[in-house]
Amino acid sequence: MGAEEEQVSRRWLDLIGVVIGALLLALLIQWVLVKPYRIPSGSMLPTLVQGQRVFVDRLSNRFSDPELGQIVVFHPPQGAGRQDGQDTCGVPRPRGQICPTAENGEDDLAFIKRVVGLGGDRIEVRRGQVIRNGRPVDEPYAQRCDSDICNLAAFTVPKDSLLMMGDNRDDSNDSRYWGAIPRRNVVGRAFATYWPTDRIGGL
Repeated sequence: MGAEEEQVSRRWLDLIGVVIGALLLALLIQWVLVKPYRIPSGSMLPTLVQGQRVFVDRLSNRFSDPELGQIVVFHPPQGAGRQDGQDTCGVPRPRGQICPTAENGEDDLAFIKRVVGLGGDRIEVRRGQVIRNGRPVDEPYAQRCDSDICNLAAFTVPKDSLLMMGDNRDDSNDSRYWGAIPRRNVVGRAFATYWPTDRIGGL
């Protein structure tokens, strides 16, 4: 092999090394730092539309707890993604109440909802609005509604758990149906949207 051929081979090897390094870096960033996520339904309308894409911060989740009002990606309790119409609460859900006991384990599906209650909070829902510890929460992002699932009696969020609700209060598969989630089920906080281009911005 001549000097020129060796030089070409070396360039190809360098290029392959750069591509492999970039792929490994991208995988590391997605595994540890930031993960893209596609909105699968209209449960977060009007804040997020179906098909919209967001970035999820995985790193801060390791060092701090989610805060009230944040939009979070998480794994719901086992069976929450069920499509057969069966009750997804761990016990028969009393009429007019939030599911008091979630199923054990976590579902493989990832959901995205808003944190509306922390461990120890007393949460009530009136016409889709969250009443936390006796005080109405200012929720300009939430859609008001008046169906049965939009008017629920007070419920105390278990310790080390989070109560999750979609902004589209009349059409969201959330904690009202399947209960609070353990803190450990959180994947990360959605902090920005990057698609479609007319909705680029922070959350």
